[in-house]
Amino acid sequence: MKMILSASLIAIATASTPAAARQLTIDDVTMLSRVSAPDVSANGHWLVWQQRETDLAADKGRFDLWRLDLTKKNAKPEKLAAEADVNETSPQISADGATVYFQSDKGGDDAIWSIAITGGEPRKLTGFQGGFGGFKVAPTGDKILVWADRKPGAPSLAPAMVKKDPNAGAARSYDQMFVRHWDSWSDGSRSQLFVLPLTADGASGDGVAIGGKLIGDAPSKPFGGGEEVAWSPDGKTVYFALREAGRIEPLSTNLDIFAVPADGSTAPVNLTDANDGTDNLPTISPDGRSLAYFAMKRPGYEADRQVLMLRDLATGQVRALTEAWDRSVASIAWAGNGKTLYVTADDTQETPAFAVDAATGKVTRLTQLGHVSGVVPTAKGIVFALNSLTAPDDFWLLSGRKTTRLTAVNAGKLAGIDMPAVTRFSFTGANKDTVWGYAVKPAGLAADAKVPVAFMVHGGPQGSSNNSWSYRWNPAVFAGAGYGLVAVDFHGSTGYGQGFTDAITNNWGGWPLEDLQKGLDAATTKFGWLDGDNACALGASYGGYMMNWIAGQWPDRFKCLVQHDGVFDARAMAYETEELWFDEWEHGGKAYYEDPAAFEKWNPVNHVTSWKTPMLVITGEKDFRIPYTQGLAAFTALQRRGIPSRLVVNPNENHWVLKPKNSRQWYGEVLGWLGKYTGKAK
Repeated sequence: MKMILSASLIAIATASTPAAARQLTIDDVTMLSRVSAPDVSANGHWLVWQQRETDLAADKGRFDLWRLDLTKKNAKPEKLAAEADVNETSPQISADGATVYFQSDKGGDDAIWSIAITGGEPRKLTGFQGGFGGFKVAPTGDKILVWADRKPGAPSLAPAMVKKDPNAGAARSYDQMFVRHWDSWSDGSRSQLFVLPLTADGASGDGVAIGGKLIGDAPSKPFGGGEEVAWSPDGKTVYFALREAGRIEPLSTNLDIFAVPADGSTAPVNLTDANDGTDNLPTISPDGRSLAYFAMKRPGYEADRQVLMLRDLATGQVRALTEAWDRSVASIAWAGNGKTLYVTADDTQETPAFAVDAATGKVTRLTQLGHVSGVVPTAKGIVFALNSLTAPDDFWLLSGRKTTRLTAVNAGKLAGIDMPAVTRFSFTGANKDTVWGYAVKPAGLAADAKVPVAFMVHGGPQGSSNNSWSYRWNPAVFAGAGYGLVAVDFHGSTGYGQGFTDAITNNWGGWPLEDLQKGLDAATTKFGWLDGDNACALGASYGGYMMNWIAGQWPDRFKCLVQHDGVFDARAMAYETEELWFDEWEHGGKAYYEDPAAFEKWNPVNHVTSWKTPMLVITGEKDFRIPYTQGLAAFTALQRRGIPSRLVVNPNENHWVLKPKNSRQWYGEVLGWLGKYTGKAK
């Protein structure tokens, strides 16, 4: 496949750019259309997807269904289901290509609906009460798998009748951990699987539970979805991933893959019990004979390498298909002939699509630049979503060696906007390893001009400052505001092999800080348009931790810092966070009381006496990953030391900022803070 340059990703969107181009702003970003959840009919005729539009007045997104005729050259996208004030999501095309099933909240309660793929009046299929998380229609078209939060042991989707004591108080009571997760307090319910019969008259009734006596969440929380459940081609078996609950749940990454009859007649069977690390993404071959999934080897480590596995369902034989490939598989899809699997994986600041030979494990890279997701195999090739640092998602088709752009959903909204230029660079970092980064240059910058530096540190920490679009931390918005944004993939980042990723464990403030110091020096030396003496640093999550660490270890380098949801006190974090497996693995694998020195070695709170850099602190009250008390404590330290500081608290946000108005306010605060200390204040 020919290289897809970032600039080409927006070529259609900017084809009619007026002479007087302008810079990108967060107001533009919050109003962009967002495409996701693609599906293609088996005959390759139709592409269907969900598309989010921003309702700024209501401060939320609203979803419609769209379709595209893939048989017609230069066909234009058309709305398929798009009622005003109704959300239509999760489209799934029937095996015969005639019907689209989808989720809708029409009438106030979520239900499963259907519509002819050629259009027409939607039809409601389900009537059960109590809400649900998602669904998958069996390939045979006679059953629907539904996942929904219900009390453990619920025999069906019917909500349990709960008798409330009118004199009871409002307190919640717990006897074991995982009392809260991500942004929600536990109410005792679990995401469970149910199957309903589907007939010409719909899918009536409350279905039957198929999870047996297992207690856990399927799909997993908080981010699991349809990729964690799968039907067999004959519609007789359901495969799903689940981490069994219990007292060790906050310490365990042991998701296993289970198989269960679709009628719930026997208990689920654990297919991956031999592995105590994570097993996930069950994906069944077209002939139903093989189960593909990924496996991590090390229990307790959520960022271990995800190796593509293949299980013969008849014999139980398992092969590690990509054991020799030092990359981590992020998604899996079978080709129709069953001979190839399509996967995505981070690779040196890109997230390409790859083809894996099912017989030999040979890996072939299919795309070059940009971030690929939503891969759907078709008879003509693969359809996928692609974005970059300078372009949001659109759909593309790769057929043989030819790549065709299918959509340009934001062409009108991006017309007249001049995107920045992105340049990748490398340098010798910690441990004498090659480390990569990129610099984002504002568009239209004069040849002799210099701009202040916004030095952005990614979270994770096992993440990447890669070539992808973001609706939260968007480098193009910072460039549009007149900053030269610099980002470095320090030790711990993904896409460079598992050894590089592992290097941050028990080393949070060591090699990563060395990489950041050397990387900023390399960037300001290489790019003359960067004003290295006028720089601010900013980051969230681990990046927020690094701001607190920089404040004590590199206090004279930056004009200001922006710390979002960062760890301030490692001791408090060890007892306050919910997914204990992460925090304990990152500090050597033990609890704080077992090895306090491991946590204190890189603890920012121990170096507050060295703090002097002005800092903006941002946190969300619904953040249970790094609780808002960490941000409040950092702000207290700043205030007590008399350091210029500002605290921004979002009462209705979690670890992320998701609401459009909050996003605009966030950028106003952050750019205002940077401007105040770099001299760019308006």
